[in-house]
Formats: sequence, C-alpha cells, structure tokens
Amino acid sequence: MSNCFSLSGHLAAGVLAAVLFSQPAAALTLDEALRQAEREAPSLTAQAAQVEAARSSAIPAGALPDPKLLLGAQNLPIEGDNRGRFDREPMTMQMVGIMQEVPNRAKRRARVDVAQAGIERATLAQRVELLKVRRETALAWIAARAVEEKLALFQTLYAENELLVKAVRARLAGGRGQAADSVGPRQEAALLAEQEDQLLQSRTQQRAALRRWIGPRGDEPLAGRLPNWPVDAQHYRHNLQRHPELALFGPMTDEAQAEVRQAVADKQPDWSWELAYQNRDAAFGDMLSVQFSVDLPLFPGSRQNPRIAAKQAQLSQLEAERYAAERAHAQQLADDLAEYQRLDRALRRSQDLLLPLAEEKVKLSLADYRAGASELAGVIAARRELIEARLKHIDFEQRRALASARLYFAYAGVNQ
Repeated sequence: MSNCFSLSGHLAAGVLAAVLFSQPAAALTLDEALRQAEREAPSLTAQAAQVEAARSSAIPAGALPDPKLLLGAQNLPIEGDNRGRFDREPMTMQMVGIMQEVPNRAKRRARVDVAQAGIERATLAQRVELLKVRRETALAWIAARAVEEKLALFQTLYAENELLVKAVRARLAGGRGQAADSVGPRQEAALLAEQEDQLLQSRTQQRAALRRWIGPRGDEPLAGRLPNWPVDAQHYRHNLQRHPELALFGPMTDEAQAEVRQAVADKQPDWSWELAYQNRDAAFGDMLSVQFSVDLPLFPGSRQNPRIAAKQAQLSQLEAERYAAERAHAQQLADDLAEYQRLDRALRRSQDLLLPLAEEKVKLSLADYRAGASELAGVIAARRELIEARLKHIDFEQRRALASARLYFAYAGVNQ
C-alpha cells in the first residue's frame, strides 16, 4: 500500500512540474518594460559613469598643485683647470630642494565652483537620460502593442470573410446572384493577407525598436491596453520651466559663471616658494636657501582681459540658447497639447459614431444582398469601410497614447 501511495505521489509531482513548466512566460507589460529599460539601457550606465567621473574630478579641484623636486649644481666652474670639478671651488654647491606653487585663493575657489557645477550638470544629465529612456521605451512598447492589436483583429476579419463566402455560396446555390460574385470574397481575403503582411513587417521593425531599450525581452508577448495618461494642460504649462532639458541650463549657467570668475582671478598674482639645501666642501659648510616668487600680470589688455571677454561671451551665448530653448519647448508643448486634444476627439468620434455606423452599414448591405435588393459589390465596399474604420480606430488609440506619453514623460513625470 505504501508503494502505491509513493508512486501516486511521484506521478502527481511529475504532472504538477509538467504543468508549471509548460505554462507560458508572463507577458511583458508597459510597467515591466520601463523597469527593464532602467536596468538594461547602456546609455544610463554611461551617464552613471559620467557622474562618477565628475565627482572624482571635483576632489582635487581646490587643492594646490603637486610640489616640485629641485635638483641641481650651483657655481660650477666652466673655465680654467677646475672646470667641471665639484670639489675645487669653495662656492660650488650641490643643491636639493622643494618648490610649491600657490595659485591665488579666488582662482582656487572658482575651480571648486566649476567642479561642483560639473557634478550638478552630470547629475541632471543623468536624470534627463533616464526620462528619455523611459519615454522612448514607452513609445516603442505602444507602437509594438498597437501592431499586435491590429494583427489580432485579422483573425476576426478572416472569420467574417468566411461567413461572407458562405452567404455568397448559399445565394448562388439558390439560383440567385451572378457567378462572378464568388470572386469578390476571395479578392477581399487576398487584400486582407496583403495588409497582414505589411503589419508583420511592421511588427518586426517595432520589436527591433523595443529590443534597443530593453534587450532580448523585447521579443516577449505583450500584455495590457494602450496607455492614456491624464493630460492637464494648465499643469504642463506651469511646469514648462521644470522640463529636464530646460533645467539643465541651470548648472550649465553656474559652470559658465564660475569660469568667468576663474578668468577674472587670473588678474590676481599667483605666488610660489622654494626651500633648498646646498652641500659645499667640508671646509666651508653647507647652506640653506629660501625663495619666494610672485607673478606680475602687467599686461591684462592682451592676456587676461581677452580670456575674460571670451568666457563672458560664452555665458551670453548660453543665456541666449536657454531663451531659445524655452520658446521652442513652449511651441512644442502647444503643438503636443493640440495634437492630443484632436486625437482624443477623433477617438471618441470613432468609438461613438464611425465604428457603429460602419457596422450597421455592413449589416444592412448584407441583408439587402441576401434579399436580392443589391449587388455583392455594395457588401464588399461596406466591409472594406468597416475594416478601415477598425484599423483606423487602433491608429487613433496608438497616436493618442504616443501623444500622452510624450507629455507625461516631459512634464508630469519630471519628479520620477
């Protein structure tokens, strides 16, 4: 009896394992695609490395330059019988020392400011890249999902075409209609196959675009409806200045201003000190030397001032570019909002009016055909209009989802 129970247990375990391993992998939702992109995108790895590089570069920004080792010989004779000899002249000395350059305090402070602004710029650039990756991943997922919805629709279209074939055969069998009517449904099926081939090509292309952002998982089945993030036009206009690409001008301006201060600091003198030990003949004793040197910026008109003017011009250029970018983004926001509102109205019109009317027209045309009150061409034309209306409805859903994604990841999602 125990052997029977053991055998039954093994069989149950085997059946359970077979069921578990035979189940398909979970389909890829939009949220999972976004998380995968954050883990997978090489550009985010590059931006993280750039931030780390900026932080590492800032560590020595305000430090003094490395000291210099001084080695040499002083008062070495070059004429007479003692030329080239270190031990014949009492003034000949072998020297070893150290020298330290000391840039002025304003210059060192400006270098620190430049480095800190570089960290802020790299950090914000990383955030901009993250939003870009999320946006492009969402756009790629939406496009791929829309193609899948269209391809799924074709199963229904082929089934409806088969019903039309049967209706035509029944009418011909009843001695009504024309023999040429049998060709119409087959022509429609061929046109459907042609459209399906185009969608299969598009699916391959859209999957390649999705793999760019999430890697091999871009080939997994997709799940979920096309998204439609709420669009708050007033909120987006209010957040225009917080657009990541515009916010990036903040640390860029800070960096440019610090470079101007650094150029101005060049007009203040730097200085250095030297400490040297000199070894002489034992009969005279060794010596110690201390020396200070100070830069003399005596010609600022041809040296420091042109560099200051160049940095100020670069700052002015950056400010002008920021104003231009603000106007460009304001125009883009207005365009995107208008596009979204148009697509939202078009989608509602398609759902509430165009699709029901197209379906009703097919039903009426088919009823008239069966009653002998119309030709098959009318039914074929009505079905073609319905097919186009269904595909166009998915197009409207896709384009509205794309428009809302662009708005969301540019403005509503800036804090994510």
